[in-house]
Amino acid sequence: MQGRVMSLKGKAGKKLDLPELFEELYRPDLIKKAVVVSQTNRKQAYGPQPSAGLKTSAESWGSGRGVAQVPRLKNSSRVARVPQAVGGRKAHPPSSKRVFFEKLNRKERQKAMRSAIAATAKPDLVKARGHRFEGTLPLILEDAFEELATTSEIAEVLVALNVWQDIEKAKRGKRVRAGKGKRRGRRYKNKKSVLIICARSVSAARNLPGVDVVTVDQLNIELLAPGTHAGRLTIWTQSAINALGKE
Repeated sequence: MQGRVMSLKGKAGKKLDLPELFEELYRPDLIKKAVVVSQTNRKQAYGPQPSAGLKTSAESWGSGRGVAQVPRLKNSSRVARVPQAVGGRKAHPPSSKRVFFEKLNRKERQKAMRSAIAATAKPDLVKARGHRFEGTLPLILEDAFEELATTSEIAEVLVALNVWQDIEKAKRGKRVRAGKGKRRGRRYKNKKSVLIICARSVSAARNLPGVDVVTVDQLNIELLAPGTHAGRLTIWTQSAINALGKE
């Protein structure tokens, strides 16, 4: 399998032999499994203090008073400690001892990674994710792209590659999150756009809506298949492709 190395002006250059993993069979089941395991292993255990709702002087009045025999505060008739009381303990609270960690076989993880990488070269899968672009896949740029230092320069390259419409789509897709998360530091939800994979980081591209930039040695399954759906619109540099072939 071969690909064309594109110039910064969007013109096709020399042919490049792609690594064999670009011919990997598409396995959405393994990709989904690997992404879910990765997300699960980032979860942090949570739960209330063991003594929450129990720090009280409440005791039952006992029988003979014509009222329910539930714990009541000293010098008061207010109920406490029991789950049905206001401010009482929770009946079945989440436990901080719960283990979220899941395991995944090494060969399954490797095959899922190869399959997700191969999916970036399949136009039908990329379009099925809703990405907008023109031209052939995979998109491979010359190494001069890694020397760009400003966002405006990178934007010009993306326009020349005919993928700028996908970034505009991601910008329009920004919306306010539903639920309590909007007041916990994650008010907005953003659409995913182009993934740029380089041999060394191009930090200026991170300001673009929905764009993720990663070096090839830090590439992971969640970046290639956001939400467990493979086929993300991906731009590779020539050095990244060469480094991928050595692994």
